[in-house]
Amino acid sequence: MNMVDRRWSVRLGVAAGLLVTLVALLLAPATPASAHAVLVSSSPVAAAVVPEAPAEVVLTFSESVRKVTGKIRVIAPDGSRADRGEPAFEGSVVTIPVDRNAPRGTYLVSYRVISADSHPVSGAFTYSVGAPSPPPTDTGSDSRADPVVDAGVKVVNYLGYVGLLLMVGAALVLAALWPYRLSRSGPARLLWAGTILLAVATLAELWLQVPYTAGGGPFDVTGAGLGDVLGSTYGTAHLVRLGLLGAAAFLLRPLTQGPVGRSDGIILAVLGAAALFTWPLAGHGAASPAPAVSVLVDAVHLGSMAAWLGGLVMLAGFLLPRADERELGAILPIWSRWAALAVAALLLAGTVQGLIEVGSLPALVDTTYGRLLLAKIILFALVIGVAAYSRALVRRRTAAGRPTSVRRAVWAELAITAVILGLSATLVQSTPARVAAGDVAGSASGYFSTTVTSPLYSLQVELDPAERGNNSLHLYAYTKDNRPQPAVEWRATAALPSAGIEPIEIPLLPLTDNHATGEVNFPAVGEWQLRLTVRTSDIDQATVNVTVPIK
Repeated sequence: MNMVDRRWSVRLGVAAGLLVTLVALLLAPATPASAHAVLVSSSPVAAAVVPEAPAEVVLTFSESVRKVTGKIRVIAPDGSRADRGEPAFEGSVVTIPVDRNAPRGTYLVSYRVISADSHPVSGAFTYSVGAPSPPPTDTGSDSRADPVVDAGVKVVNYLGYVGLLLMVGAALVLAALWPYRLSRSGPARLLWAGTILLAVATLAELWLQVPYTAGGGPFDVTGAGLGDVLGSTYGTAHLVRLGLLGAAAFLLRPLTQGPVGRSDGIILAVLGAAALFTWPLAGHGAASPAPAVSVLVDAVHLGSMAAWLGGLVMLAGFLLPRADERELGAILPIWSRWAALAVAALLLAGTVQGLIEVGSLPALVDTTYGRLLLAKIILFALVIGVAAYSRALVRRRTAAGRPTSVRRAVWAELAITAVILGLSATLVQSTPARVAAGDVAGSASGYFSTTVTSPLYSLQVELDPAERGNNSLHLYAYTKDNRPQPAVEWRATAALPSAGIEPIEIPLLPLTDNHATGEVNFPAVGEWQLRLTVRTSDIDQATVNVTVPIK
């Protein structure tokens, strides 16, 4: 094949890979950015005792969630299913229809949903109708993660990182630092090994995401489940990564045979940079409070890591053993400056990333994510010390003998960073500290719940946490036979006559036909008087009064 034909084949291959990427982007779901969701409230409230069986159970998460088929269940005191029909998903609110003729006693609600960062969120709580009874068990739906799948997800994440750094390191050194006289066969094998490893890890991540989100073992993968994953933001990001990887492969082949042209080098760099963004877009980055910043710093963090560690592998495995003193004298100072820039970028990006994902100092020590991050920081400080020692050796290295001290320092860096990669693979599967620290779902303390009646309806009133300061108010209207009562208009005020506080208007937001919510700030403790008006038609409305003790 002549040079012209080879260039056309390379361009055709790149175009094919980019076409796959474009198709994946066009099929991407339009979903809002969201965080690793947690259950923030429920109705009935966890551990609550309500006078009458509700017509529905409502779960409210911190962010929008997606359904996992068959994984939201309400179990009656006798062990039978009390939920009726499919639950309704409206953003962060999940409404589960419940049999209104269900018996009195304690009910179990179990759930498993998918947060916007593609992680499963599962849990369970109980509530009682009339009086508590021995809680039932749900033998038909296990919301716990399969340990093999959970471990497998971490392993393939780790292998994906390894493949990325091998690929990036080999490509970077071959393009800019490789001596002309040395054979490229060894680095070429390393580059293709990294490319194949990254591709296989990406495919394995897509496969394992099905049982990871839906539950089940590593082979519990159905066509419908795989379709759901491929149609999600997570699946789109991985398909884009595969497309970019395929396009880059056509440019990597000429690189293994000799230097490439400037235009091919630029295209390869652009493809690599674009691929880096698929990691944060499929995880915590796109779901953070500042998604644009998080995605950018995560991509910079990952790219700097890949360039630094991949370069170290090439240095330790090929350049130090094979290059002569004259070549090393030219290569090592350049590599030292590159490593310093990569480390500086890692520090800056890691600091911004940590500030966003941790959120507070207590979360750094009180959450699993925070403790893993602390361990990563300690190891990173250690490897920075070793890198500084290596750089000092490079600056004072003479032409006498092989740089064995530099080689030992490089291998020490690689050994420590291998552990750091493992921590990183675990971190991306952990709930961010900012979310875990605020996860108070299921707490039964500090809430107020009561049901009041009027000639038109009965009204279930829930206030959380029923303490001075900000509180969440939930109102549920029912007919006399305990059916949901559609409401045309909701109004509410709160007053504290003993302290001379006149009625305060509470803005209410209807969530469903019979459910409204609002936020109210109680500036003082005492017996607050709530005045609640529900209009059920153009001419029918009724007002009820509720006394709430605020502590």
